[in-house]
Amino acid sequence: MELSIVQKISVFALPVLLAITLHEAAHAFVARYFGDMTAYAAGRVSVNPLRHIDLVGTIVVPLISLLIADIFFGWAKPVPVNFANLRNPKKNMLWVAAAGPLANLVMALGWACMFKVGVALAPGSSATWLVLVGACGIFVNVVLMVLNLLPLPPLDGGRIAVSLLPHHLAWKFAKIERFGFPILIVLLLTGVLGMILSPLIRFSVAGFGTLFGFQSGDFFRIIAALS
Repeated sequence: MELSIVQKISVFALPVLLAITLHEAAHAFVARYFGDMTAYAAGRVSVNPLRHIDLVGTIVVPLISLLIADIFFGWAKPVPVNFANLRNPKKNMLWVAAAGPLANLVMALGWACMFKVGVALAPGSSATWLVLVGACGIFVNVVLMVLNLLPLPPLDGGRIAVSLLPHHLAWKFAKIERFGFPILIVLLLTGVLGMILSPLIRFSVAGFGTLFGFQSGDFFRIIAALS
């Protein structure tokens, strides 16, 4: 299956924009729900992609990461959250952090339904588009979910770990946050990040395959054709 650059962009654009936008909007919405209005005041409780897109993190870095490490890696503008404003900062932090990956999980389920419908339809342009976009939507959201659940601050998994750890350990672990981003970049450039994420992604996709009745091998062949 040979696709032009324009066709590939048309397949990836919607899933990527939705995955990033709703991930960040979920953080902002849950933070407001638990009492912090910082993100709301900044206009981040929104499904408008322009409020969340970062030129470097959302466009440039993902393209480079796909070329270098053959894995989707990127970020949006971080949602500003003042955890001190939450009604129960340590407890509520878990839900604010988990909201983004949970949004990606829900979106992946939605794209899996589209993928299933596309596979069930008679071969044709509409069916092909549903299969390709559905597969891309599953892949992008699974990657973002798995990546963000890594227990490394400032990733969501790191914030969840801080919320769950006892106070004396949480304080020490949270201090890693200033080094988190450089650590991620090093892991990406050395290929270690791909080695960590690949089995987790394959395991997650296999779970979706079991749930929706498709073979993960066929799924990854479609993704390989899109790369």
